[in-house]
Amino acid sequence: MMLGSSLVLLLLLLRPGAQAKPSPDAGPHGQGRVHQETPLSEAPHDDAHGNFQYDHEAFLGREVAKEFDQLSPEESQARLGRIVDRMDRAGDGDGWVSLAELRAWIAHTQQRHIRDSVSAAWDTYDTDHDGRVGWEELRNATYGHYAPGEEFHDVEDAETYKKMLARDERRFRVADQDGDSMATREELTAFLHPEEFPHMRDIVIAETLEDLDKNKDGYVQVEEYIADLYSEEPGEAEPAWVETERQQFRDFRDLNKDGRLDGSEVGHWVLPPSQDQPLVEANHLLHESDADKDGRLSKAEILGNWNMFVGSQATNYGEDLTRHHDEL
Repeated sequence: MMLGSSLVLLLLLLRPGAQAKPSPDAGPHGQGRVHQETPLSEAPHDDAHGNFQYDHEAFLGREVAKEFDQLSPEESQARLGRIVDRMDRAGDGDGWVSLAELRAWIAHTQQRHIRDSVSAAWDTYDTDHDGRVGWEELRNATYGHYAPGEEFHDVEDAETYKKMLARDERRFRVADQDGDSMATREELTAFLHPEEFPHMRDIVIAETLEDLDKNKDGYVQVEEYIADLYSEEPGEAEPAWVETERQQFRDFRDLNKDGRLDGSEVGHWVLPPSQDQPLVEANHLLHESDADKDGRLSKAEILGNWNMFVGSQATNYGEDLTRHHDEL
C-alpha cells in the first residue's frame, strides 16, 4: 500500500525532531526542541487590585474560564461546588480539599487541551473500537498496511521509514507501562506527548541524541548542535546568530565544559527544570481561602472565596460599577 500524503503528515507530526532549519532572520533560534512549561495564564497575577483572571485561568483552564465569565454568580458558584466535590472524590474523599488535591486539579485542567487532542484522534487509532490502541493499530494507522516482509517496498526512502517505524515502536513500548502492547488513553497520550510525562524523559533524550549525534559517538558535538539549526549554503556568509549559538552551547549547554553534550546535558537543555506552577498556584489559593488556617479547604471556605477561583458576569465590569456606585 502506498504511504499517502496524509499519513506522511501524521507521521511527521508524531516525531518531535521533524522540523525545518530556521532561517537566519527568523529568531529566536534553537527553540524547536526545547519543551518549555506553558504558563498557567498570560494574565497578570494581580490579586491585590481585585484582578483574579490569572487565578480563574489557572484553576479552570483558559477556555472554561471564558465560559464561567458568562455565567450568573449563582450558576458560577453552583458549578464551583460540583468541582469541589470532584476534587475531593479524585483524592481521598474525606470531605476536604487538600493541597495535593488542589494541585492535581490545576494540573488536570492545564493538560485539558492535550487530552482533547488525543480524544479527537482516538477513533483514528482505535480501529476495532475496543477502548484501547494496540501497537498494530497505531502502526497501520500511521504508516499504512503492509504484508510481513513488504514494509515500505513502494516508498523511495524505505530505510528511513523503517528506522522511523522502529523508533516509534520503541517509544510505544516505553509509553505502554503495563507491557500488554495495548495503550490506554493515558498511555497513548504519553506516546504522542512524551515531554509531558516524567517516565518518558529518557526516550525524549534518546531521540534527541539520535537526531543530532551524526558521528554516533554518544555525544552532541558543538558542530552537530549547530548543524541542527543551520544549513550552510555554498558562498553564503555565516549569520551572526550562529556564533551566538556556539557561545550558548559553550556557556549554558555544556555544563561540565568537556566540549560536548552527554545525555544528562541534552536532558537539561530540551527538558529544562521548571517550577511546579500548579503547586505554586495551589498554595496561593489555599493560603487565601483557608479561613481557619488548618492547612486544608472545606467546601464552605472555597465557596466563601468563590470569585478568586471562578468568574461570572458579576466579576467583570458589572461588579466594578456596583462597587463604585456604593462608594459614591
